Amino acid sequence: MATMTVGELKTHFSEVLAQVQQGEEYQVAYGRAKKPVARLVPMDAERPSRTVGILQDKASFTLSEDFKFASEEEFLGLI
Repeated sequence: MATMTVGELKTHFSEVLAQVQQGEEYQVAYGRAKKPVARLVPMDAERPSRTVGILQDKASFTLSEDFKFASEEEFLGLI
């Protein structure tokens, strides 16, 4: 994975995007310390695989009739 500063990325943006489409990955560095702050990767590169319904038919839950759902304000701690 190549590392570029923000200035280098701005200068070569179109070329970098073309290379990312080909599967290349880039790390973007920022500031005087050139600290890595972002990565450019192809859209399909980092999609996590998840099994949907992993607990289906293995677990269940029920809510009692007096269960009180929190309002949005209560949930956010505004009340």
